[in-house]
Amino acid sequence: MFPPRKLNKAVSTRLLELLSQNEMTAYQLYTASCVPKSTIGNLLNCSYESVKLRVIHKLCQGFKIDISEFFDSPLFHSDNLDP
Repeated sequence: MFPPRKLNKAVSTRLLELLSQNEMTAYQLYTASCVPKSTIGNLLNCSYESVKLRVIHKLCQGFKIDISEFFDSPLFHSDNLDP
């Protein structure tokens, strides 16, 4: 179980997990997903309070995974997120 965290922190942590699993850099994700480098950096640094689902979808395309796989993590279980 994870300590409760904000959704943007869960997204950042999941992106870092997927980058590591796929042995990718943020730059490689940018080239594969066409999500701007600045957006990826802001997501990793939790600079946004919320994230558009469209952006997550494009990132998933870069990772070559379904969006359901992105959210299939204990990080996104409701008891692990701040209300």
